[in-house]
Parts: sequence; structure tokens; C-alpha cells
Amino acid sequence: MRMRHLVAGLGVAALALTATACGKEEPAAGGGGNAASDSCGTPHKFETASGVDVAGSPAFAKIKTRGNLIVGVKADQPNLGYKDADGKRCGFDIEVARMVSANLGFDPDKIEYKEIPSANRETAIGGGEIDYYVGTYSITDKRKALVSFAGPYFVAGQDLLVNKADTSMDAGKTALKGKKVCSATGSTPIQRVKDEQLTEASNISEFKTYSECVSQLLDKKVDAVTTDDAILKGYAATAPDQLRVVGKPFSTEKYGIGLPKDDKALRDQVNTILEKSATDGTWKAIYDETLGKSGSPGTPPALEKY
Repeated sequence: MRMRHLVAGLGVAALALTATACGKEEPAAGGGGNAASDSCGTPHKFETASGVDVAGSPAFAKIKTRGNLIVGVKADQPNLGYKDADGKRCGFDIEVARMVSANLGFDPDKIEYKEIPSANRETAIGGGEIDYYVGTYSITDKRKALVSFAGPYFVAGQDLLVNKADTSMDAGKTALKGKKVCSATGSTPIQRVKDEQLTEASNISEFKTYSECVSQLLDKKVDAVTTDDAILKGYAATAPDQLRVVGKPFSTEKYGIGLPKDDKALRDQVNTILEKSATDGTWKAIYDETLGKSGSPGTPPALEKY
């Protein structure tokens, strides 16, 4: 079964990195994410712009001298950021990264990707290890003190992943009482379940990765998996006949593209790229090709220019 192979592959990859990743968020996996029978398919076709210049951007000047982009990503999130059996990268975040590259004038097929653990993102951006980061990176005031953000390019919210035929939790978080819920150990979503006492403590399961929780859901050992709906949509898109997202988010997470702190010129340029993608249909196209396979609709959010 495709979904079980995918979950197993993602779980092994993520667990392998847990030993070296710092912080409480789910680890960014290194290595493959899909079974041998799975493939990313044909990536979105972007036309690479020519003659692009970003005056006043130290980061862009460095990129032009180097001749290619180095982008930080995750690799353990299906239909957001992961790798198929051939090592090809797939997902909505990957397509956003490629779209930005093409519009900055660099061939998106020549991006050098680096898998950066969540806890190391600010260090990687601030130290110049990567040019920008695209990987379910929530915009927060604390992070804005260290890096800058273009976007948001997606607004997520904590939601529930359930078996497709199960309608008992369609009301959202208020329907969780008495239900068995799973999430990643130490994550914000599972802490919210505890703090708000959405279900009894005995009904809470925690694992190192969301992949393990999805396996528990498929085996009907838990009733729901909870985290950001973007991540849940990725899993649902991989098994639309088995899983679905309830669609009643109960938090707000604004995903942005992480950029060097004081490079306003580059941030403004990337915001312009995102704004254009929302109006010319590109955002919707890459969403439909990735997260949209879950059956859940999506719309581009308003940008927060600062």
C-alpha cells in the first residue's frame, strides 16, 4: 500500500536525524521519503526570468557572484517538502522555493538544497549557509528579531487528520473529548491539546514523528492526528481514499520565507514574486498540484509587508 510505504520511509528518515537535531519541533529528515514505487512526477514548469537585479541587496549580490541559489528545506513532509526514491524533491514548499528562484533569474532545477533542522534555521540564515528557507517556517515576533520574512505564502492552523469515513470529529476540537489523539512529542499542537484539556490525558499518544502517528491512525489505534493543517493535508493527499482533514482549524500559523535579517531589498523582491503568483494563478496551480490533492481547497493569503 502506497501510504504505508511512504509513512514507513518518512519515519525511518526522520528518526535517523532525531539524534542530531536540536529543539522540540519535528526533525527535518535527511534521506529519502517515499517508497521505490513512488515518484514526484513532473515538476511545475517555471520560466526563468532574465536581467534581474535587486539593487541594495548584499545577499543577492553574493548569489549572483556564486551563480546559483542555496535553499534550506525540510524533507520529511509529504506534498510539502520531501524526496522520492530517486532523490527528487517534491511538494508545495519545494515549488514555492523553485518559483522564487525562477523569478530571481536562476534556473530552479539548479537549486542546491540543504536540509536544515528546525532549531538551526535562524543560524543557517544568519550565517549565510543558505540564501533563504522554505519549510513550514512560522512567522513570529521572536524569529523576526533574528531573520526577516517574505510572506506569508500560506496560513496554516492546527487541525485534525482522521480516517475518511469517520465523521465523529467534524465539529473540530470540541469533538475530541473521549477520542484518542496523537501528535509529535514536545510539539506545540500536543501541548495545546493538554493545556485546553481537549481530551483526557489517557487518550493522548506522542511519538517522535508525525509519520508514526499516521501509522497509528491507519491502524485505528488512535482516532486523530493533530498538527498544522498544511502537514496534515500532505498526508491526506498521499492517501485521499483513506484519510481526510476535518477542516476546522483552531490556531493560526503564518508560513513565511526566511531571509537575512537586514536585507529589505531582497525581502521586498520576494514579496513582489509572491504577490504576482497570487494574482496570475501560479500559487493556485502549485497548490492544486501538491497539497490540493488532499481535497482541501486553498487560497493565497494577504502579504504582511514590513
